[in-house]
Amino acid sequence: MDKKLIDLLVCPVTKSSLQYDKEKQELVALASGLSYPIRDGIPVMLESEARQLNDEEKSHWKNKKTTSVA
Repeated sequence: MDKKLIDLLVCPVTKSSLQYDKEKQELVALASGLSYPIRDGIPVMLESEARQLNDEEKSHWKNKKTTSVA
């Protein structure tokens, strides 16, 4: 996934930034707690296609974001 594209995209619900989950091929929006799928290299930025992050995933991404900022 192209870093420039990720930087341009935002969560359609909260307009917050996204983080790329390469393993799951998803774009994670921590503010909304949603994860948007990437299918065939194309981000599907529809709330109806997103899945809700569980508490463990939210904690993981929150810690990762804090770590990457430092």
